[in-house]
Amino acid sequence: MPQLNPAPWFLIMVFSWCVFLIFLPPKIMAHLFPNEPSSQNTCPKEIKPWPWSWH
Repeated sequence: MPQLNPAPWFLIMVFSWCVFLIFLPPKIMAHLFPNEPSSQNTCPKEIKPWPWSWH
């Protein structure tokens, strides 16, 4: 059964983890957001009653 032979798949796994752990994090951390998130206003909005025309 070739699936149980770890020789070809172990190197593929090691190289893929090297890509994930060495090359991708600096690229992701260097990403800049175009707009800084602003804090939302915590004051409640003034609620006005809706003028129902049929009542």
